[in-house]
Formats: sequence, structure tokens, C-alpha cells
Amino acid sequence: MKLAQSPKVNELFAAPGNAGTAQQAHNLPISPTDIEALLKAVKENNVDLIVVGPEAPLAAGIVDVFNKEGLSIFGPSQNAAQIEASKVFAKELMQKYNIPCARSASFSDYAQAKEYVKRQTLPVVIKADGLAAGKGVVVAESTGQALDALASFMESKTLGTAGEQIVVEEYLSGREMSAFAFTDGTAVVPMVPACDYKRIFDGDRGPNTGGMGSYSPPYFLNSQLETSVRETIMEPTVKALRRENRLYKGVLYSGLMITNNGPKVLEFNARFGDPETQVVLPRLRTDLVDIFVAVVDNRLDQVQVQWSEEACVGVVMASAGYPGSYQTGFPISGLNEVDRDVMVFHAGTKAGSAPGEVVTSGGRVLTVSATGKDLTEAREKVYNNMARIHFEGCHYRRDIAEIKDKGA
Repeated sequence: MKLAQSPKVNELFAAPGNAGTAQQAHNLPISPTDIEALLKAVKENNVDLIVVGPEAPLAAGIVDVFNKEGLSIFGPSQNAAQIEASKVFAKELMQKYNIPCARSASFSDYAQAKEYVKRQTLPVVIKADGLAAGKGVVVAESTGQALDALASFMESKTLGTAGEQIVVEEYLSGREMSAFAFTDGTAVVPMVPACDYKRIFDGDRGPNTGGMGSYSPPYFLNSQLETSVRETIMEPTVKALRRENRLYKGVLYSGLMITNNGPKVLEFNARFGDPETQVVLPRLRTDLVDIFVAVVDNRLDQVQVQWSEEACVGVVMASAGYPGSYQTGFPISGLNEVDRDVMVFHAGTKAGSAPGEVVTSGGRVLTVSATGKDLTEAREKVYNNMARIHFEGCHYRRDIAEIKDKGA
């Protein structure tokens, strides 16, 4: 954890935490959306700074509740977090303020959505409006597949209320990139960007996941692209939210497609994206606590944020069956056998019944990350160390950061 590296931190708490956070923090068995219990724990433990990781508590208004209690909390308010919680809201905001994005239409009526989809050029993208844990986007190669997605979201309600409204979007082609920025609602400080891999299998095949790996910096990154992303997307979005009386404070994440006509927004997140965070923050040289406190205190413009020139690669180790159904509870071996300069981030893990045992508890179990003088060196470190870690059914992509054609 980057926060654990700060000399300003005396004690850390994580809710609910996992086997990884247990090594550096006190795990609290509290659901991220149980705001009342979290508030009580914060007061009982005299916590000075609260950092919100997941999207659900942000959408539920945890920042608003904690602010009313006079607590220092890093993250956007409920109405600002709508930029992730509602795809429809995000699209309407971008269209109103001319922030570059895919052409789209939004629907709450199933019959109207069906008729619209039948007239679209393929492939076409179907997106559920609400939070769906990475499962609310379907890239449909056929009209039948698009109609199936509509029926699943709007009629069968496989995503619950998240699919009551949907966005039908044109398919964009190009290179995908993830851009991040710290913001206090006025100042916007870009982070180093990254590229992630959503599909489950090598060669970008199979269903979308929450992310199977990432690397930073993108091999195609240049100063012109960095400037374009900052000036046409990140800064205008923060300004647009402020104009809509939705002051945005925290981390703004933008999933981008770098098209022949420049960068365009695929989606926004109101938090650090995963697994990109595990290749972005290892490159951060500035104390993360200083940045968080500056955002909370509305003085981000007074902090000099510095980054390492090194590259970083991270690969996700997943459970068999993910992103579909999967089993958990399998012991993980080899966690203590990785090199000292290699980072193992826990996601779907928990303590086992035996002393020191760590077992799987989720679909995406671990992310193994490493830095190097370039992507090739960082990539070699990661895969060499992943071979030492094992759990039953473990699978991972073997082509993360494998840049075969830099002109593609």
C-alpha cells in the first residue's frame, strides 16, 4: 500500500480488507457500503484521514455523510460521483460541454431501444446505466448479440436496477488508454497514464472482465497526446462538473480510446481504476498522503507531484471460471518467494484456517507488479515471479505489455 510508505502514517485501517492489507493495516470486518458502521469505526479509532476506494460507497454518499461530521475524507461527493454511477448522466454531461466521446443514445424504454439498435452499424456497444462491477458493457458484433444484451439488462434485469436505463454507443477503434488526475475541484494534476487489458484471454479474446493486467507508460505516449487529454478531457470535465454545482474532489479516471480524430472518452470512474492503479502508484515519488490532504484542504495547486521515469507492468492472477462463476477457498503458495522489488497486491484473498495461510476469496485474486528501466525489463520480472505463485485453477494472461507491433 502506497499509504503505508508515508512517514506521516502511524496506523492504517482497512474495511473490510483482505489478507494483503492485514500485513500493513488493521482489517475491520465492515462492508464498504455500511456507512453508519464505518463512521462509528472512524470515530472510535480516531482516524485523521479517510480514503474511499470502491465506487459503491461513493455513489451511496459516504463523502457527504462524513463531511457533515467534520471528518477529512478523500473522494467525490454523491452528486459528483454520478459521473461513474450513471452512464446516462456522464454522456449527457459530455455532450453538453463538448467533451469528446462516442456518439450515443440513451433509453429507458425497451421497445424503443430495440428499434434503435436494429438501425445501428455493427459492432455496437450496449452499456447499462448503473454500477455493474465491470459487467455492464457488451461489445456486440451482431444485431442478435446486441438485442440479447438489451433483453438481459432491461427485461431480465440481470444487473438489477443498473440496467433500467441503457446507453447504445457507436463502436470506437484505436488504442485504449487510461488517464488519471488528482483534483480538488479547481486544480487538475494529471497522473501518468496506463493501458489495461479487459478481455479474459490472450489476444484480447473472450468476455470483458474488471481488468487482467496493465502497464505504464503507454508505448505510444507523447507530449502532444498528454496535452490533448488534459486540455480536451480532464480539465473540461472537472470544470463542467463545477458549473453543474457538482464540485469534484478526489481522483478522476477516464477510460479513453485514442482514435484517428484524437482521444475520446469511453467511461469515467470516480476513483482509482483497478488494475491500473497497481502500475501507476508505484511510479509516484511524491508522498501520497500530502496529495490527499491537499485535495481535501483545496490546495492541490501548492503540491509538486513527481513521477519516476521507470516503467511498470502488472498482471492479474484470476480464479478458474472468472468472470463467470468460480470457486474460492484455495490455498495460495509462493507469496513469500517473490523477489523483494516485486509487488504482490491482494484483491480476492483472505486469511485461511492454518497459521499464515492465505486463500482465494474472489475472481481476481492477485496482481503481481514490477518496475524496470523499460517495459521489457518490468515484464520479465513480473512473469518470472508469477511462476512461483500458485493456487488451484489459477490462470492469467501471458501477453500483458507484449508490444508486438508498435505501429499498430
